[in-house]
Amino acid sequence: MPQYAILIYEAELPGGAADIPPEVMEANLAAGEKIAAMGARVVHQQALEPSSATRTIRKGGLVTDGPFIESKEVIAGFFVVEAADLDQAVAVGKLLPIMDGAVEVRPLLQV
Repeated sequence: MPQYAILIYEAELPGGAADIPPEVMEANLAAGEKIAAMGARVVHQQALEPSSATRTIRKGGLVTDGPFIESKEVIAGFFVVEAADLDQAVAVGKLLPIMDGAVEVRPLLQV
């Protein structure tokens, strides 16, 4: 089955994960069962530390603090799923609760 990255973009919360509303956290935890019921499979999922822990390496080896772009949204976490096709992967992405951001679904390069 093809694999897809599902990137979760959100506005950062002052208290990090501790500030995620309980209903959003519960919906995230329940997504796994719904994804499996669709016939897709989560290969990996991972939440990320706040962007303040980020380092970006630029051309020439210059290392800077923070994410590589200025934005009100940062990548909060990601999933890698196996799905029948892009439409099914998008349906998986729609299961994930979004507070103030977006979900990006991107096919992984098959080599």
